[in-house]
Amino acid sequence: MAANEHLLDAQAAAERAELDTQILDAIDRWVEKEVRPIAREYDQADRYPEELVEQMKELGLFGATIGTEYGGLGLSAGTYAKVVARICEVWMAPTGIFNSHLIMANCVERAGTADQKAHYLPRFATGELRGGIGLTEPNAGTDLQAIRTVAQREGDDYVINGTKTWISNGIKGNCLAVLTKTDPTAEPPHRGMSMFLCEKGPGFTVGKKLEKLGYRSIDSAELVFQDYRVSKDKLIGEVEGQGFKQAAGGLELGRINVAARGVGMARGTLALALAYAKERKTFGKPIAKHQAIQLKLADMSTRAEAAALLVQDAADRFDSGQRCDLEAGRAKLFASEAALENSTEAMRIFGGYSYSTEYEIERFYRDAPLMCIGEGTNEIQRIIIAKQLVERS
Repeated sequence: MAANEHLLDAQAAAERAELDTQILDAIDRWVEKEVRPIAREYDQADRYPEELVEQMKELGLFGATIGTEYGGLGLSAGTYAKVVARICEVWMAPTGIFNSHLIMANCVERAGTADQKAHYLPRFATGELRGGIGLTEPNAGTDLQAIRTVAQREGDDYVINGTKTWISNGIKGNCLAVLTKTDPTAEPPHRGMSMFLCEKGPGFTVGKKLEKLGYRSIDSAELVFQDYRVSKDKLIGEVEGQGFKQAAGGLELGRINVAARGVGMARGTLALALAYAKERKTFGKPIAKHQAIQLKLADMSTRAEAAALLVQDAADRFDSGQRCDLEAGRAKLFASEAALENSTEAMRIFGGYSYSTEYEIERFYRDAPLMCIGEGTNEIQRIIIAKQLVERS
């Protein structure tokens, strides 16, 4: 009996690996056929890629990490990270459209009630309902306990008032997981925080679209909740005081995603720099033959692949169900810095042409700094890493 079970497990693993390979191959084809040809044009125009969104629905990307029992692809965090990295080798922005959405879905899948999972996850998986997570406020970013958005109980409903900012998918999305305070007097504050699933409706309005240096073509918005009424069954888990924990759990997947973006961008900038260095000639030979350029290329390659290993380590721990804020923090810290350093080095390799919008490298240079800020600044990642090292020692 045990031998048969082992055989069945091995067969299932082989089938899963084959499916993951097919998904990654499909992503590669899609990126080359649909994403690469429009990336520069859409980025420069800050144009939302409506066509890509519909294609992402067909590819199942809005259900990438959602369980197959709810209609999702059921990808492991490891495979999901590879999907993200491959897209980001060409253009980072599209990954933000489904990543924030999947953080919301992950909160429901991990902490939601059976009814919430049955109602929301299939609709999230198809992209019928899509959006993201509403954490950041004008006066609260890394310090989530400082949020001021309040949800006050009134009979069978809660009434939400407050403002969220820098919310990805805030304009084009139609549903958000919103972090609120249900008990503003709680000590410590995180014990009074709760997360609600909020579909757009009366009292839930878009304040303004935020213009950005990079990460264009994805809508980042300010959202205003004014006497927005939501029924009590939209409280994730239907127990107050769990919102901070739910947000932190979702951010583990979010940080793995950001780290995977860093891997993709580090590899993408290396590919651009290498191709240019083999083509551009000075003093009678390609600059790739000059030692100064070779040293840069070697460091860029090493950073990219070291980042990939850290991402895989964090994803493996996430998939095993273990706490992974240390591993996700390390991956996010290193991979985002790798993307930033590689984009800067690539700019130097391109020289004066790096400032031309005719070349892709300037977009990577504008996009990369966000990775050091989003999903928790790299300064806070260092603090998280250090605290976990002390706790685990």
